[in-house]
Amino acid sequence: MGKINHVDKQTDNRFLNMYHVDATSVHNTQVNYFVASRAEQVSDLKMITRKNRPDGVAIYSLYGEKHDKVVLIRQFRYPIGDYIYEFPAGLVEKGEDCTECAVRELKEETGLTLHPVKAPAGYERPFFTTVGLTDESCATVFGYAEGEITNIGEEASEEIEVVLADRQEIRRILKEENVALICAYMLMHFLHDEDPFAFLEGGEEA
Repeated sequence: MGKINHVDKQTDNRFLNMYHVDATSVHNTQVNYFVASRAEQVSDLKMITRKNRPDGVAIYSLYGEKHDKVVLIRQFRYPIGDYIYEFPAGLVEKGEDCTECAVRELKEETGLTLHPVKAPAGYERPFFTTVGLTDESCATVFGYAEGEITNIGEEASEEIEVVLADRQEIRRILKEENVALICAYMLMHFLHDEDPFAFLEGGEEA
């Protein structure tokens, strides 16, 4: 296992910072590595705490009486200079659990009300997003959405269109559009599963 010798914070931004890691590899060679992180300071980095606290949540929610539509957002993202289809998502605030975050974020981004579904622990826990680049981890919250779409909670820096996608539209999106990875995998399963939440083993509403 490699050894972390020293970590320096390189930037001081609100939501994301860069850290330089001075390390020694398992082969006893020097390593200079850069990590993007939601951590506010070095002591909060997961490589230091060794705890996988979720930075954010992704919300996989079904809409409609037959639960035959998925709530997606089409959002402009600066890193790719283009639009991408994603699940509604957001950062977990201090003192907030993932379910509370999901309910709040879905309301803010879409105007819809989320009724969370309890999932097995192995499905609810946070997983790392792009570990070669960042220590960010996100949990997925599952549920049913209802209500009318609004953009009242949209921030000035955001450009979000809410999409209620049925299976035909999902097929088109997967073939033609930019799609976030976790969203794409879930949509692939949605296309072929009669009951999209069957894998949750009938978990009750939270």
